[in-house]
Amino acid sequence: MDMKKVGVIGAGAWGSGLAQAIARGGHKVQMWAREQDVVDGINNDHENKRYLPGYPLSLNMTASTDITEVANGKDFLILASPSLYLASTAQQIVDVPDVKSGKTIIGVLTKGFIPSEDGPKLVLETLESVLPECYKNSLVYIAGPSHAEEVAIGKLTGLIAASENPRNTINFRELMRVPGLIVHSSLDVVGVQICAAAKNVIAIAYGSLDAVSEHSDIFGDNAGSLLLAAGLNEIQTLGMAMGATHSETFTSIAGVGDLDVTCRSKYGRNRRFGQDIIKSDILSKFKDLDDLIARIGEVGYLSEGAVACKYVHEIAKKHNLHLIICDGLYRILNKEIKPMEFLESLLSVGKVNA
Repeated sequence: MDMKKVGVIGAGAWGSGLAQAIARGGHKVQMWAREQDVVDGINNDHENKRYLPGYPLSLNMTASTDITEVANGKDFLILASPSLYLASTAQQIVDVPDVKSGKTIIGVLTKGFIPSEDGPKLVLETLESVLPECYKNSLVYIAGPSHAEEVAIGKLTGLIAASENPRNTINFRELMRVPGLIVHSSLDVVGVQICAAAKNVIAIAYGSLDAVSEHSDIFGDNAGSLLLAAGLNEIQTLGMAMGATHSETFTSIAGVGDLDVTCRSKYGRNRRFGQDIIKSDILSKFKDLDDLIARIGEVGYLSEGAVACKYVHEIAKKHNLHLIICDGLYRILNKEIKPMEFLESLLSVGKVNA
């Protein structure tokens, strides 16, 4: 593929990591960030010191605080804002000429659910209600086991590009045909989005178990694998109830692959949050889950799974789904039960379905 102009809306770790990979492939990448220090670091020092410190960035990358500048005149646009801010961020680009006309192909990295008056919505469903009509059924959702730190330095990573528009998945596959990335296509847009959102919920529970296992005569690696397998079953149950079209999505890199790396990797923020629940009693400063979400910035890093847990709970109630792990984590985050109480009852008496 010839050199393309790419805009990345959101300069967090994952957005920066993928931007670096694309720039390494010879494309021109411009990032949008709210923070002037992030922009200055990328432009002057070629490093995102706030969100991806210690990883040199390509000279093909620049940054700006002007979202209109970043969104316009691009062949591809990648939305990488956190779920809490995605809709309001997308609203800022709807009148950008190349977006308004549908000229720019748009992909999305954001994981999670978006609240609405009708209940939690999937990421692409929300964006389709905000962006111009021409993007309906044409957005590309990008996911997979992909910690930003490894993507940034070119370690081998597999991704899924999912869209109802096959041509757009191919276009994004070609864009991301760069050293270190292997990209596959999928038409199961719902299933891939559910995997990307719900695996963060399971990873918090896994992190808590991992922390407990360090000083436990009961829990170890075997229990961790039991929890991971049971969590995958819950993700698939949720996904099929919400309209996933391919059961194999959940055994692909979008499902078990992303779940495994999120649970087990040292880079995982959701695993870290689960560990902090046990090791530093991080929940003690919050009244309940709503308070945690409202003050999520006080955690010091973003645990998307904590936000997603609320919406998984709402969706499970709506569809009458029995998700033991997700429900138990919801009750922990909502300060209804203690973590150890839940883990001991969950794993010691064989309640999980793995």
